[in-house]
Amino acid sequence: MASQSYVSSYRTTVLKKIWMAITGLALVGFVFVHMLGNLSFVFGGPEAFNSYSHKLISLGPVLWVVELILLTAFLVHAYNAIAITIGNKQARPGGYEMLKSAGNPSKKTISSTTMIYTGVILLVFTAVHLKTFKYGPHYATEVHGTPMRDLYRLVEELFRNPAYAFGYVAVMILLGFHLRHGFWSAFQSLGANHPRYSNGIYAVGVILGIVLAIGFTIVPLYVFFSN
Repeated sequence: MASQSYVSSYRTTVLKKIWMAITGLALVGFVFVHMLGNLSFVFGGPEAFNSYSHKLISLGPVLWVVELILLTAFLVHAYNAIAITIGNKQARPGGYEMLKSAGNPSKKTISSTTMIYTGVILLVFTAVHLKTFKYGPHYATEVHGTPMRDLYRLVEELFRNPAYAFGYVAVMILLGFHLRHGFWSAFQSLGANHPRYSNGIYAVGVILGIVLAIGFTIVPLYVFFSN
């Protein structure tokens, strides 16, 4: 009976890791596209940024479906991450004495040992971010005669506040740390753990984490230091 219980628990954990990997990679894709859209604030100006936002809103039901899929992926990812962490804590109640890097083959780093903490911070940040931007003040403007929301103005107002600007930057740095290990871990959970590919996937994760962290910090720093 004990053996059967262990096998069942193992299979459940593996399934949770697979779901976490799939949803995690889907969210990485969304975050990358979102970063590119945000950069239109700096490199396109008010008209380009507001037009980009307006085109998304104009998708109507299509956007609602995409948002529902993203919300589901986010919740599934967070639920499985928390469930696995709790399971690991129960299996090893003593925990770790200290956080340190271990290198190959486990790729144990500060990024990997703090995944649950950076994940929870990102979860809270996402809720605050949606409330602040998606459901925040609605300023009106026109671009080539088309009425639309002036999201550019809202972004400027928020990032002139040092607490919000540098708080945002700090969380985006944590996002980079989260992705540094998370990207590699997702492929490991999906079976891409051959030594020939593992180091390359890990390197891509590191680069992706750096690119996204820098990409997302450009807008708040640009707004704060240009006003």
